[in-house]
Amino acid sequence: MSTTVRARSEMRPPIASLLKTWRTTRKLSQLELSMTAGISQRQLSFIESGRARPSRDTVLHLAEALDVPLRERNTLLQAAGFSALYRNSSLDDLSLSAVREALDLLLTRHEPNPALLVDRQANILSANEAARRVFGRYGDLESMLHNGGGKPNLLRLSFHPDGLRPHILNWMEVAPIMLMRARQEALAGGNEALLHLLDEIMTYPGVAESCQRSQPRTIRSPTLTLDLRCRNERLRLFSMISSFGWPQDLLTDELRIESLFPADAESAKLLRDLAARI
Repeated sequence: MSTTVRARSEMRPPIASLLKTWRTTRKLSQLELSMTAGISQRQLSFIESGRARPSRDTVLHLAEALDVPLRERNTLLQAAGFSALYRNSSLDDLSLSAVREALDLLLTRHEPNPALLVDRQANILSANEAARRVFGRYGDLESMLHNGGGKPNLLRLSFHPDGLRPHILNWMEVAPIMLMRARQEALAGGNEALLHLLDEIMTYPGVAESCQRSQPRTIRSPTLTLDLRCRNERLRLFSMISSFGWPQDLLTDELRIESLFPADAESAKLLRDLAARI
């Protein structure tokens, strides 16, 4: 790269580089993005080269077309010289009482099956009693949740050698898939915090080796299951993820409920029996 070209590149405003990075991440050409966002390819080219400054509405149209998470949309707006649009509320906010009620409903009505409320870093914000009953069978739940320090985290709970990992019968099958999909989600959402967490998890004993030794799978069921064993009891679970349909706040954009279901009749009976033992 010549000195002149390099200097021009470094002089580009932050919004130009960010938009081009998101477009490249989404594997879209300038023509494809401009058509989806409703602007001309020439205008988009000028924005990405730094020759034109986008309006606030243009930034929002481009962010929508690129399916950028709300937190990163705020970053785009600020990089273009505008104030952030989307609030970052707390679950304790009085205005979110309906949201809290909906989340509590999903967690409690899922009994006797486990369900957890997590954020986009897989930090566990809440869980129903079934989750505590089930995961507590495999050791001191509080110690397992806080392995690695920081907030209780579902990925740490699953991968840390002092967490659930020793009890996962199909570890070599589920570990590479869970890590690969988490990394894909982190990259697609520009989630640097999750990428750092995944880098940490790769340093846990045996994790990198399990990914390297992973073999092509024979598909035996429509969903990947997590097979757990405690003493002589085996529990097979699959998961479904719930999210808000039209989030307009960072909180609702980033919250997920992971609901676990029994994968066979024996597992369903075990979950009912555990609830009955209370």
